[in-house]
Amino acid sequence: MLAKPEQATRPKLLVDGLAKSYGATVALKPTHVAVQPGEFLTLLGPSGSGKTTLLQMISGLVLPTEGRLFVDGSNETDTPVHKRDIGLVFQHYALFPHLTVAENIGFPLKMRGKSRAEVDRQVKGALDMVQLGHLAGRFPRELSGGQQQRVALARCFVYQPSIILMDEPLGALDKKLREHMQFEIKRLHRQTGATIIYVTHDQEEALALSDRICLMNHAMVEQIGPPQEIYSRPRTAFAADFIGISNIFRGRVEIGSGGVAHLSTESGRYRIDGTGLSNNAEMALVVRPEHLELGSTGANEISGRVAEVVYAGSETRLLVDITAGELVTVRVLPGKPLPSIGETIRLSWAPEAAVLVTP
Repeated sequence: MLAKPEQATRPKLLVDGLAKSYGATVALKPTHVAVQPGEFLTLLGPSGSGKTTLLQMISGLVLPTEGRLFVDGSNETDTPVHKRDIGLVFQHYALFPHLTVAENIGFPLKMRGKSRAEVDRQVKGALDMVQLGHLAGRFPRELSGGQQQRVALARCFVYQPSIILMDEPLGALDKKLREHMQFEIKRLHRQTGATIIYVTHDQEEALALSDRICLMNHAMVEQIGPPQEIYSRPRTAFAADFIGISNIFRGRVEIGSGGVAHLSTESGRYRIDGTGLSNNAEMALVVRPEHLELGSTGANEISGRVAEVVYAGSETRLLVDITAGELVTVRVLPGKPLPSIGETIRLSWAPEAAVLVTP
């Protein structure tokens, strides 16, 4: 289903039915998204989901096949990219190799005709913001990957564009540095109050950074909402599977006497909330690993053989084979006893801890 425009008096950015096709190939179906001033919205999804196409149309690098784009209430659909007050940060930094750090950051100010004194003042502020004042005279080749990315961020923030677009800016960094740069981006967003639209395929990055996540799949919006909502209340099996680890049981709804409902699956028959459901409807039940308990403690139970024990530092994950190769994941916190590989165990969960979604 397509997301509908959010209610707002004056969104900073309004995507009103934007779509893009290349001949018979649909890169993005008609899409509606409203971004509020100062919001951090992440476009998340697998390759080919349409997130980069949407970002490119917002920037003006790609013109839409249909639909309109509004910034602060002004129609910018046909405005050339160089006339849009939009900043861009890319994965590969795009720094000028022959310019120093300070000159790279000051370049967009010089292009806008700022005086030398104003450029120097704003560059100093931007360098302080990204904590690189001591490297102002160095060239990009003399910097680490993380330092280069901070220069790229400073160059974008320095002229205070109306909207900042980031296209997988941390994709080239190692895990530890990527996590550090996530903190830096979050700090800059909080410090400047900028409106940011961020593209990534990394679910953990989206959860850590976003005010809202726009989850995309098959050239359309799958679900949009705060990270906690998308994680805890996914609307589809795709959303549940893409965000975090999920155990998904697919089956048919059975509504018995008195309205008591169950989902009948290959691995078992589970109690569900049947409100608004039709008998025999195909649905999927989502149970997060942290909601599964070892032993018979809930209304819904399954049993299986422990196939693997994975130590992950702050937790241990059990992979349990419940039916002919179908594995479920269980999260066990430190201090709790662990079963051995090959041991048969029972798992349970409370019906209210699970979420019923469309398959």
